[in-house]
Amino acid sequence: MKSFIEVPSDSHFPIQNLPFGIFSTEDVPTPRVGVAIGSQILDLPVIAPLFEEKVPELKNPLSVFSQSTLNTFMSLGRPVWQATRKFLQEILADHNPLLRDNIELRRQAFVPQKIAKMHLPASIGDYTDFYASKEHA
Repeated sequence: MKSFIEVPSDSHFPIQNLPFGIFSTEDVPTPRVGVAIGSQILDLPVIAPLFEEKVPELKNPLSVFSQSTLNTFMSLGRPVWQATRKFLQEILADHNPLLRDNIELRRQAFVPQKIAKMHLPASIGDYTDFYASKEHA
């Protein structure tokens, strides 16, 4: 699978690895959900209408992707995550014209990572401990 977005061979964010995160920009200072691909961030609230008929499992995508954390999205569960990721891979694929050929939508939807400010992706409401190694325990 190959994307129409240019992704350097040493990038951690090819079409096979689309990490979700929370970002803002100087132009749009409100934190929101995005997905990294190459050196770009796909601004998910901008493309939220594309999800409505293609990913029916994702109820109210604009509301979900306009959140300042991933908590709402994470609470929807694995089937929604999988359907969302599959759809993102489909619209970012080099053979799919939906986003590739819509120049105006692409201009609005992609943000260079170098101008984005990244935010904590989740709000942790209680004590959480993460084990990083056997020596940690």
